[in-house]
Amino acid sequence: MSKDFVVLVNLQDEEIGVMEKMEAHEKGMLHRAFSVFLFNDKGEMLLQQRAEHKYHSGGLWTNTCCSHPKPGETPIQGANRRLMEEMGIQADLEHQFSFAYKSDYENGLSEHEFDHVFFGSFNEAPILNPEEAMDWKYIGVEDLEKEVAENPKDYTSWFLICLPRVIENYKALQHNG
Repeated sequence: MSKDFVVLVNLQDEEIGVMEKMEAHEKGMLHRAFSVFLFNDKGEMLLQQRAEHKYHSGGLWTNTCCSHPKPGETPIQGANRRLMEEMGIQADLEHQFSFAYKSDYENGLSEHEFDHVFFGSFNEAPILNPEEAMDWKYIGVEDLEKEVAENPKDYTSWFLICLPRVIENYKALQHNG
């Protein structure tokens, strides 16, 4: 099995090197990532439930797709690649914002990411890769806010961190669109 590498960056998202993915998560090194949020025509967000065997946050609900661009790959290229690999989806994606965060996990790993957030539209059922996701659902933004408030432990840390800004951006797009 070949090893995956991530792009190490500084807080300005300038590349400073590459590192094997698990080593970066063990050492808590800041690296480039992306998060994709797809919405249907009803204004519902498409969520995935991560596969149980994932190296962290297995079984938790999260955004449509998230991962890391490979060295030499832009965030949008990585987002399109992983959206197809994880969910069997092609969608037009637009960059919304970026943010940096750090989250530590019980297994000793850390996510320390400079995360590029993309939005897109999709109205169909995804075709899940069972190595990545075990379930999916569309949920309205208001219902999601209620669900997250009542059961935050059912969701990934990065999803909870960026969700308020995602909702703010989505509502602004709907208002201006």
